[in-house]
Amino acid sequence: MTTLVAAEAASTPVAGQPTVRAATAADDVFVEDLQAIAFGPGRFARTAFRVRERFPIDPSLSLIAEVDGTPCGSVWMTPISVDGRKGYLLGPLATHPNFRKRGAGKLLAREVSRLALARGEGEFVLLVGDQDYYCPLGWDITTPGNIQFPGPVDPTRVLLMAEDKSLAKSLKGSIAAFEAGR
Repeated sequence: MTTLVAAEAASTPVAGQPTVRAATAADDVFVEDLQAIAFGPGRFARTAFRVRERFPIDPSLSLIAEVDGTPCGSVWMTPISVDGRKGYLLGPLATHPNFRKRGAGKLLAREVSRLALARGEGEFVLLVGDQDYYCPLGWDITTPGNIQFPGPVDPTRVLLMAEDKSLAKSLKGSIAAFEAGR
């Protein structure tokens, strides 16, 4: 049983530790600047940006990490489908260099995935990233080459989070619109 005091303590930010909140229109400049810092001018050629050109992000699944009220990270989520199955593409996930190694990126990845999957509309979260970073957070390695992106992707970096752990190995097809999924 959770007491009121315990619940308040759990929701009270700890100084110097990252917290997460929903992004607002006031964060747009911060997010744009952060992505420029994190990914440089070549970010628009990245495959994940190509996906977002075809399928818009879900603004209700855009989060900001803060440390002591200062924005330090952001994440977006794009509704997609693969082989008729609805899910989400996580990214970009970025943390400002001055705030790295504090857990903001991992907190953002876990929280945005939890929120997306809790809706019950999609059954997976897909991303392109480092296995060493994401697998301990719950992502699994997909079968290399099974999921086709609208551009080049290192197939060993395609990772998937789902309640059904077999989905990482069995999901196969091209990324399509969320509405195309079942």
